[in-house]
Amino acid sequence: MQQQRLPSLRQPPIGFAHRGARAHADENTLPAFTLALTLGATGLETDAHLTADGVAVLDHDGVTGPFWRRKPFSEFARSELPEHVPTLDELYETCGTAFELSIDVKDAEVFEAIVGTARRHGAENRLWLCHSDWTVLRDWRERTSARLVDSTRLSKIKEGPERRAAALAEAGIDAVNMHHSDWSGGLTTLFHRFERYCLGWDAQYERVVRDLVLMGVDGMYSDHVDRLMNVIDG
Repeated sequence: MQQQRLPSLRQPPIGFAHRGARAHADENTLPAFTLALTLGATGLETDAHLTADGVAVLDHDGVTGPFWRRKPFSEFARSELPEHVPTLDELYETCGTAFELSIDVKDAEVFEAIVGTARRHGAENRLWLCHSDWTVLRDWRERTSARLVDSTRLSKIKEGPERRAAALAEAGIDAVNMHHSDWSGGLTTLFHRFERYCLGWDAQYERVVRDLVLMGVDGMYSDHVDRLMNVIDG
């Protein structure tokens, strides 16, 4: 007997290409982002850091230099970084804005540069800003129309999911993002009751994506864009 599909707030759910088409190309590069969209991704995911001259650049670790003395991007001007590291401006210039963009905000200092860039490109309303401390997101609420995402794990929600959902709703934080193994139909139903989006990461296999879709998850992140969209589009 086939499991009943629970309702979601986003239909169809967003297919976020984790760090671009990471399973198919070098992560967080313009070719990876372009390929992800060609493969059908409806969202891109990346990480942002701020350079010394105030530019939002896209890279996971945000460090450069020889391995024995690597330094953060914040100590370098944009022109001093490796050529493969793109700016957020370059992402929009290359790929346009017809997709959802999820950014893991590694350093709160980059927030203004991200929002300012998205506004210049008319893309703020398709921006999802993720942070591991929801109280930081609360402080951002009045400064952007972007969707704000509490990135956490179920084990870290010490007050319990219902209290967290209520707190997020009160603070105007739009979504919660957890590992796919943390989600259940009961949890998605709970967060949807507070009209919060549910996002799931590390969805690397079609069976995992299928389970998340059945639970009513509103968006999922995967390195394998082909597998992800096979299920979402199916």
